[in-house]
Amino acid sequence: MCMISAWNGGMSLRYSEFGSTGYRVSSLGFGAMNLPGVPLEQAKEALNYALDNGINYIDTAAAYRNSEEIIGESISHRRHEFFLATKTGERSYKNAKEQIERSLQRLKTDYIDLIQIHYVNNVNEYKKAMAEGGAYQAALEAKREGKVRFIGISGHRPDLLAKWISKDAFDQVLFHLSLVQPFALEELIPAATRLGMGKTAMKPLSGGFVQPIDKAIRYPYAHDVHTIISGMVSVEQVKQNIAAMEADMNPEEKAELDQMAAELGAHNCRRCNYCEDVCPLEIRIPDVMISSVIREQQSLLPHGEKWFEKNKQKITSCADYEPCREKPLCEPVCPYHLPMQHTVQKAGRLYA
Repeated sequence: MCMISAWNGGMSLRYSEFGSTGYRVSSLGFGAMNLPGVPLEQAKEALNYALDNGINYIDTAAAYRNSEEIIGESISHRRHEFFLATKTGERSYKNAKEQIERSLQRLKTDYIDLIQIHYVNNVNEYKKAMAEGGAYQAALEAKREGKVRFIGISGHRPDLLAKWISKDAFDQVLFHLSLVQPFALEELIPAATRLGMGKTAMKPLSGGFVQPIDKAIRYPYAHDVHTIISGMVSVEQVKQNIAAMEADMNPEEKAELDQMAAELGAHNCRRCNYCEDVCPLEIRIPDVMISSVIREQQSLLPHGEKWFEKNKQKITSCADYEPCREKPLCEPVCPYHLPMQHTVQKAGRLYA
């Protein structure tokens, strides 16, 4: 990758060519999914501080409540300063076309740099989106009209994404890469690199479960990705995330982080959510799976601890749920044949 450094108020970010797009993007991107949960003025301050300090990649989605509107209200007057990525979760041409138009209005912009086909996790969804009359057709049309510059895909199945991007239909791919989910390194990242695609890694903290934060941020930074989307909601969080990328990565640190990821990723869950969809107790099984090793070996971030406390009753109920005693509903749908019932019940016993 071609890289430069930029100094911003004593802090540095790496910049690289974003695949074959011709854009240079910052190694840290601003994930705007959680902005609807904070006051508008706080969101404005965080977004503008990010731009002031070198972050030039902003990621949102139509599905993130009013995140697009917050971005439009906060930084649309600085549109020339950042690469703007959003997503459509629709699968039909008609619905995706309407959603892209709404995104343009909400973001207060004439064009979106990157529209991603959002959250594609199984073959049927992929086929629907890519078929005649599918969402991809709407994205192509928007690209021809100058409303969209590039098209990407996002999902939670790195093995499937590696196959889908080989069809040469996308400019970019968005995937998990964290200390607890290192699986994109196996096939997906090498495939995207061969194809000259933009590579965007998301959820370095795995939704607020992984610590220490500096190591969690630096793990994807150590690998062959262009930008890392971290969900930030305050100036302090932006500062903390930028600071985590300040130092160059040396071989010793990379080896240490890779060893951590090998251990913490031993749960093998990709967060495809097939299991969560069939759980009658509505347990967010992927969150339990992904946090299981780090919860036992270290500790969780406050958000993770609060999540477990909030979901305590559901998790502890798993052991006594009669319909799943002989054959759990979750395990047969797992593509990776993981022992989910055992892991959930083991988490429940931590409350005993």
